[in-house]
Order: sequence, then structure tokens, then C-alpha cells
Amino acid sequence: MFTLKRLSRSLNHWIEYLLFGLGFTMAIIVAVQVFFRYVLNQSLFWSEELARFLMVWLTFFGASVAYYRKANPGIDVLYLRMPASIRKASALLIHTVSITLFCVMIFYGFQFAYFIRLQISPALQLPKWIVLSIIPLSGLILLVHGINFLITELKRGHIDN
Repeated sequence: MFTLKRLSRSLNHWIEYLLFGLGFTMAIIVAVQVFFRYVLNQSLFWSEELARFLMVWLTFFGASVAYYRKANPGIDVLYLRMPASIRKASALLIHTVSITLFCVMIFYGFQFAYFIRLQISPALQLPKWIVLSIIPLSGLILLVHGINFLITELKRGHIDN
């Protein structure tokens, strides 16, 4: 399972770079659009749609990085007051439920992307399945992280305080 841990870490590493690139690109596109609209009195018809698609991808990739870093919301006060055995059971349950959700994202994300495969975005003329392919893709990335966390938790003999 060392390979799974490396894969999870490597995926997160590259996604963090990708997030920077997507965010920077989105900021440049919005800035250029503002310049064109208010200075040149012209409008880039495609910029809003592209910025929206980039935001969708940023959101899903950002969720995978947040999950990897364990930056998701939680109630630490209750968790820290639990006995070690209940904490371990709680962590196992949370990872199992998360893995189930990620499998649902993958399955229904593929179904939805296939369902809209013939639709084209109005401004960019992109097939919409390309934009919505982020749902199963991020589900797959989250699944790798979730399985890694579950296996790590199962291997751990006790929970550190």
C-alpha cells in the first residue's frame, strides 16, 4: 500500500500546481474582460463562460486538495473527548461513508456526462461533457485519497492525541 500513499501524495502535488494555473488563468481572463468592457467598450463574448467553467474545475479540484489536507469541517471538541476506540471507529466510518460518496460521484458523474454528451456550450462551442467530466475525475481522485486514509487508519494501532 506504499504505492497508494505515493500515488495520493503525487496526485495532490500535481493538482495543487494545476489549481494555481487554473486560478491564475481565470483571474487573467476576468481582468482582460474588465479591460475590454470598460476601457475599450467591447465585450469578449466567451470570457464569462470560460471563467465559469474554470471555476467549476477549481471547485472540484480544490475539494480534493482540501480532503487530502484534512481541511474539511469537523467538530474537534467532541472528537478529542471521545475514547480512542470510539475515535478509531468514527474515523473508519467517516472514511467508509466518504468512499461511498466518491463512488457515487464517479458512477453518476459518468452517467451525467454521457447524458449531455451532445450538448454544446453556447459561447465556446465546447462539448459540455468535457466540462462535466470533472465530476467523475475528481471523484476518482477523492477515492484514491479516501482509500489511502482508510488503509492508513486500519493499519494504525491506536489514535494519537
